[in-house]
Order: sequence, then C-alpha cells, then structure tokens
Amino acid sequence: MRKLIFTLLVSFILASCSSDGPTIFQPSSSGLPYEVLVVCEDDMWEAPAGRALYDVLDTDISGVPQPERSFRISHTRPAAFGNLLKIFRNIIKVDIDPKLYTTTKFKFTRDVYASPQVIFTIQSPSEEAFKEYVEANSQTILDFFTSTEMNRQLKLVQKKSGYNERFLDSVKAKFGCELYVPIELQNIISKKDFIWVSDMQSINSVILNFVMYSYPYNGASDFTLESFLHKRDSIMKANLPGGRPNSYMKTEHEYVSMKETEFRERYMQVVRGLWSMENDAMGGPFVSHSVVDEVNNRVIVVEAFVYAASRKKGDLIRKLEASLFSLRLPADKAISNSTHIPEIVIEVPADSSDIQK
Repeated sequence: MRKLIFTLLVSFILASCSSDGPTIFQPSSSGLPYEVLVVCEDDMWEAPAGRALYDVLDTDISGVPQPERSFRISHTRPAAFGNLLKIFRNIIKVDIDPKLYTTTKFKFTRDVYASPQVIFTIQSPSEEAFKEYVEANSQTILDFFTSTEMNRQLKLVQKKSGYNERFLDSVKAKFGCELYVPIELQNIISKKDFIWVSDMQSINSVILNFVMYSYPYNGASDFTLESFLHKRDSIMKANLPGGRPNSYMKTEHEYVSMKETEFRERYMQVVRGLWSMENDAMGGPFVSHSVVDEVNNRVIVVEAFVYAASRKKGDLIRKLEASLFSLRLPADKAISNSTHIPEIVIEVPADSSDIQK
C-alpha cells in the first residue's frame, strides 16, 4: 500500500509539472520587481514595432531627481522560451499573425507557470498595426505593470510579519484610519494631526519615510496644486525640522506634478515631486495622496518620501507608494478588500471571433 501511494504521488507530481496551468506545486516566479521579459522573434524586436514596445517600457519614472527607467527589459525568442524563462514574474508575449487576427488586441493571464506572475499577450495582424497600437496605449501598458507590482508589494506588507503594527495602532488612535507601512520603519514621531514614521538607516545613506496629516476640508479649492503646495510647505516646516539651525523640509515647486484620479469611488489627488531641506543638503522624491474624509469633514494626506544619497530612488519610492493605497478611512471600514490597488482592466470585446484562444 505504501509503495502504491508513493507511485501515485510521483505520478501526480510528474503530471503537475507538465501542466500549463497553476498547481499546488507551482514554483515562485523569478525576476526582480519591475522587470519584464518580452517574447518575440529577433527580427521583430529590432524592427520599429519592437522598438516601439521597448520605448514604452524604457520610459523614465515620474518624480525622481535623475532619469531612471520604469522597467528592466529582457528579450527572448519564442523558440528559447523554455521552462526556465516561463517562471518569469512579468512576461509580454507578442503574437503577430494576419491569418488569425484582423485587429490588435491584448489580454492577460495570471499565475500560469509560477506565482506571482502575469503574462500579457498582444495579438496583432501586422507589425505596423502592432506599433501603432502600442504607441497609442503606452500609458495603459505602463499603468498595468506598475499597479501589478504595487499590488504584489502591498500583499507582502499586509502580512502579519510585513507591517509595523505599532504604527498602525497609532494611526487608528490619532485619525481613526488604517495605514500599513513596511515593518522596517520603526521610528515614530507623533504630533497634533500629524504622524511620521521612518527607518532612519542613515548609516546606509538611505532613509525611508511616511507622513500622515489632516486639516479641515473647506471645499474643492483645497485640491488645487497651489493650495497643496502652500499646505504641504507650512505643515512640513512646522513638523519636520532639519538637523541644522533654521532647517526644515520644503517642496521644490518647479518639480511638482499633479494628477486627479479616483480610488474606491472617491476623488483622490496624487502629487509627485521633489523635496529638500532649507539650509541643509538633503533632498529626494516624494509622492502624496490626498482624499476627503467625509465622516469627519477633513482632508487626509498620506505621503511617502525617500532620502537616498548617491543611489537610485525610483524603486524605493514605488515600493513605498504601494503602502499609500492601504489607507482606509472611517467610511471604508465596511468595504471588503479595500486595500487592493485598482488595476488596469483590459476587457476583450464580446465579439472576439478574430481572437484564437
């Protein structure tokens, strides 16, 4: 009986390993965050169509002081796309065939060969149509993979061993809200309507930070860029002094961008830019999310900022930005899965006879 059970188990493992779908024996995906593997023929990769896709993925990260690419890009031929490469975390497959497709579309699947994993397939009748479609949908492609990576980071942070529980309790007590930040950030400073948490790893010339603050809501005028800059500068000056006399945090106004969006069916202002210290040499990138807490008629601002002298800062600030989406206001307490970042959903039209599955 023992031999029979062992034989059945081995047979099940072998069958699972040959399956194209996810199984309980599915391996962990390979590759670094924000790393993408493109699967297409060599001649297409070097042609204008392939260069168009490369240029989209090679876009600079917004809001960092020096140019940094959005993704690390690798390429392989379909014939070389074997088991070792199939477990890559982010895959873009290019499928060009005029016999199968009349228009260009794209779709995605998750955790096919490994976990976490996303396979993003672009189907097109020609390289020219592919190029035009990729250029027209460049922001959608960037947003899709960025939100996918942030969701992965947020899942890691929300594990019991991944977040700072003491900071979460402080946010609940002070604001009646929730915010999950990485567990390595342990230094907390709390003031009136303001809280700051950091890791203070100055020995490595890297300091990761979150701040959260609130102020009374006076209407739509609170959400102009001018109002944000005035409010941020005054609050940071009062609460984030530097190490030298008359030193405090300020915003570099000429390097700021604002985006208006929605999160959980609520207006959200997203501001990215650079900060610096008055009368000091420190500075770096920040990203800020501002929303209205309707229950208490106030504006809640959550912000991540980084100091990383002589180091790239793009991946650091994007890692922290994921935690900003974990903000739960008092009105959100009944919402299930409310910390999940809304992803770019790509829907295949109902009339999809030209798509071969």
